[in-house]
Amino acid sequence: MNMRDAYRMLGIVALILVIAFALQLATLPPAGIALVLVVVAVVFAVLFASRRRARAQARPTSDVRVRTLAAPTGEEVRVLESGGVYQSATYVGERRFEPVFAYQRAFEVLFDADGPMRVAYGHGIERALALGGGGFAWPKYTLLRHKDLALDVVERDPDVIEAARRWFYLDDLAARVDGRLQVMEVDGRALIDELADGMENASTPLAVHSRAPYDAIVNDTFAGSEPAHSLATVEAARSMRAALNPGGVYLTNVVSRDEGRDLAFLRDEVATLSAVFAHVHIIPATDEDWGGEDNYLVIATDGPYTFSGSIPFDEDFLGTPLRDGAA
Repeated sequence: MNMRDAYRMLGIVALILVIAFALQLATLPPAGIALVLVVVAVVFAVLFASRRRARAQARPTSDVRVRTLAAPTGEEVRVLESGGVYQSATYVGERRFEPVFAYQRAFEVLFDADGPMRVAYGHGIERALALGGGGFAWPKYTLLRHKDLALDVVERDPDVIEAARRWFYLDDLAARVDGRLQVMEVDGRALIDELADGMENASTPLAVHSRAPYDAIVNDTFAGSEPAHSLATVEAARSMRAALNPGGVYLTNVVSRDEGRDLAFLRDEVATLSAVFAHVHIIPATDEDWGGEDNYLVIATDGPYTFSGSIPFDEDFLGTPLRDGAA
């Protein structure tokens, strides 16, 4: 039971107690009635204060906003804003399962590996993990396009999950995909390390509720406008590789800086993944309608695949591999 469910249960119990006290009021003298009311007020005050403390401890940096905008086409769009930047968006109405942002549609390029993966390794992309739920734009899109895909989605911020349920059609999606979607309220790096440990050590159980090993992992995690460093290091890449089936595919979303002129993080992340995986691919995913900075999809795998739209690079392009603990 999570904290939200626990407090709902406490609220129900408190309500039952209030009703029970109310039924006794008719038989109590005035002093007894006053005492009962004081006790009830104290119980609710303690419950409310405890709930506020728990919420503050669980979400010390949560900064989630939902805004309504007009797309360039004039369509109504809801945007999830966190850390002062747009993290995800959804159309309102019939197109609610179609991503607004081009790079989220571009995630589908990972399925270019599905056929060759089946030939080379005996399995396709059937179980996947998404790191970073946000408005669940890609999960909505891909689960309805790929009817045999099972997807685990990691989102550590309960406020984001709540917003996705209320404003971004998450519950609507869950009702349509018949158990193929699991939402995990955990830290992505902690989960990946736990999965890797479970894969490499037979005596260590895998993370509860995970469907690892995965055929694909998609990373779209940011802290505001900054990438989640804990998931961008060599050590994290090793855990990603361990959590994948043989020939599995890891895809991460990388964003430029300085209006596309600064590709330092892209170069560093390509160098990082090249230190762990046999093959690394770069795929531009520009967005003419919602663009500011440029998005690049970086795909890492040990499988000998090709991906549409990938661009070549050489050793001179590589930056510095990122490490845990480095600034």
